[in-house]
Amino acid sequence: MQEAIAITEQPVSVSVPVGYSFALRCRAEGRTSLQYQWFCQHQSICRQIPGATKQDLPITAQQTQLYTCRINDLNKNAVFSDWVKVEVHQCVARGLPPQLWRGEPVIVLNPTEQRVEVGKPLQLQCAAMGVPAPSYQWYRNGNLLEHQKKKKLWITHAKISDSGTYLCCASNSHGEHWTNAVDIHVGTSRSEKYFATGKIALLVGNNRYQHHPNLMAPITDVFELSRLLEQLGFQVVSLLDLNKAEMVTAVSRFLQLLGKGVYAIFYYAGHGYEHSGRNYMVPVDAPQPYAPENCISVQRILQKMQQQQTALNLILLDTCRKWYNPECALSQVQPLEPWGNTVYGYATSEDAEAYELQDGEFSSGIFMKYLKKHILQEKKVTHMLEDVLEDIGRDPLVTGKQVMEIKHTLKEARSLTDPICPLGAAAEHWGRGYEPLSKMVTFPCGAQVELRFHRLFSNVMYVSAKLQPPPAHITDTRLLLCQSTDMDNVATLKESRLDQVESLLASVYKREELDCIFQLCGLQKIQTDVVLQLDLHYTRLSTKQRTCESLQTTLQKSLLGQFFSQRNYSQPNYQRTPACSGSMCLQDALVLSTDPKGQASLRTGSGHSLPSNNPSNSSSEPEQNDESDLSELCSALLRAGPGQDYP
Repeated sequence: MQEAIAITEQPVSVSVPVGYSFALRCRAEGRTSLQYQWFCQHQSICRQIPGATKQDLPITAQQTQLYTCRINDLNKNAVFSDWVKVEVHQCVARGLPPQLWRGEPVIVLNPTEQRVEVGKPLQLQCAAMGVPAPSYQWYRNGNLLEHQKKKKLWITHAKISDSGTYLCCASNSHGEHWTNAVDIHVGTSRSEKYFATGKIALLVGNNRYQHHPNLMAPITDVFELSRLLEQLGFQVVSLLDLNKAEMVTAVSRFLQLLGKGVYAIFYYAGHGYEHSGRNYMVPVDAPQPYAPENCISVQRILQKMQQQQTALNLILLDTCRKWYNPECALSQVQPLEPWGNTVYGYATSEDAEAYELQDGEFSSGIFMKYLKKHILQEKKVTHMLEDVLEDIGRDPLVTGKQVMEIKHTLKEARSLTDPICPLGAAAEHWGRGYEPLSKMVTFPCGAQVELRFHRLFSNVMYVSAKLQPPPAHITDTRLLLCQSTDMDNVATLKESRLDQVESLLASVYKREELDCIFQLCGLQKIQTDVVLQLDLHYTRLSTKQRTCESLQTTLQKSLLGQFFSQRNYSQPNYQRTPACSGSMCLQDALVLSTDPKGQASLRTGSGHSLPSNNPSNSSSEPEQNDESDLSELCSALLRAGPGQDYP
């Protein structure tokens, strides 16, 4: 028997933003004319909606409510439609839903990564808008979770096997949309609340400027910080004396390897300045005076770091923050996203200078002097930096001259000591390049020399030679290590940093005496194999004749320039600055056994020297420089992150 009233179109649930206008629809057929009446329920109170007596119910969404429609005929028969839910999202991101939205699912809440103790409950939550309201399906490690079909995923007692990568699919008749994937770790330790999926660091120290005063501290500071970060599990690339094009390349490679959950550190020591809260780094090839396009904006780099969904971004700037030409227009830098994962550690406060300290054979920045004292502490990174700030404040050498400053949005108690729970091998090749194996070479006279290769920085290699006990028939030996062919315009270090080289090598090799050291710097510039020559001068006991014998060894360019020649990197299309000496920058042979140590001289620049209790008053201040349109940097960085969508 045919029912008196048959509903042919049920209303459907919807999920919409506040203020969105739409209509609920209900259709029915009967043997007489039909009457409609809509009802709503909010907080367990059901009420009739006055005037809502048509098939369509217009609604402007204000709050989440339930709705149903009653249909009557003239014979006093009545049926009710299904209850439907109008879910109203009070807070959605700007630009959602899109202007031409047709009701397809739009994710408004993504799940967040968690570390859960075994036996404790695990809850993940997501939300999506859609008309009709989306249905949900959760996945773990790509496998469908049959009973997890709600916005909230709930596991009462988490097991280790519940660890994995979770994501949810929201779908309706118009399509589907997936949430971000999040990593869930179920373990037994209460202390390891936070973790990193990887730890990546890029350290840049600019010492030798072409048109500005040289600095002394960055070489030591970059070296010491790289060693400390490696102790914390960071993959570190440390680079010295980069021009602008090379800085762009290094940053681009750095950004490529950042990813979800990574702890990222960017450290810069060298000349720099600040203008209205924007910080700028000065490459070694910046002219004097330098123009706006010659410098690099730190804020632009940080923006790209955020886009990689990192868990922690730590920017350490060991540079001056003097203000220049406030009338100049600011560079166009968009505000940072409010993701609560960014920390700035400034070596000095606004409109102030950062100082270097000479301590015997070492030169170190005041900031690094105290940072290396605290950086291994197991505490929130902002608390660690506060300890550094307090120590600098108590240093009488910089009282009234230099005060560290910390800015951050870090909402979680993340520490540089947090454990690593890797998700992949993105950072597999990041870090200091492989060193060639040491090898023994033998001269015709029978004397043997051990050649060692020390990559103290990612783009600087030291080749050392150690003469083994000589044969009995020779005496008065002297060993020289140099390049085998002459090169025009070789940029030698007129102000020798031999003391620093010795000290850095000694910290690695326990002050073992080496006979000679040869420094290859600017490895990123090398285009050909490098041939080194060993000259052994000695006296034959039988004839008392002074003799010289020579041997050669070849260093392959593919090994030397590893960092800038990774196969998964596409170089930005900028005009490269000509390499020093055509292919590389070489230091003269340093004969440690016979030549006296060169006394390193200190200069003042935007980072001042502190050889005594009174900082030097002389300085060479950089001209005003604000970056209005760094098109080269932008284009390089926009290409930096594979798989990223940029506006």
